[in-house]
Amino acid sequence: MQYPSFALKEEAVYEKKSPDLFLDITSEVCPLTFVKTKLSVERMAAGQTLEVRLNAGEPLENVPRSLAELGHSILAITPENPDEPDGVHRLWIQKG
Repeated sequence: MQYPSFALKEEAVYEKKSPDLFLDITSEVCPLTFVKTKLSVERMAAGQTLEVRLNAGEPLENVPRSLAELGHSILAITPENPDEPDGVHRLWIQKG
């Protein structure tokens, strides 16, 4: 699986811990995947983190790219099951 072309924060900067918020958008389709994620980020304070559970395909391509364009940091993108790269992923975002 090739991820969208935007810069991830360096792994040394990103420390896996509990996110400030969690959002599961696996039952949603575009454009609601981005809309729901954006609304969650808007309710956060700068520096807080959001973990988003999303499907591969359009959501995985569009949600991180659109959030990065809005100035938020994409900390990590990882498949839930490394043996299924086209399955569900976890996206970590830090509000800019």
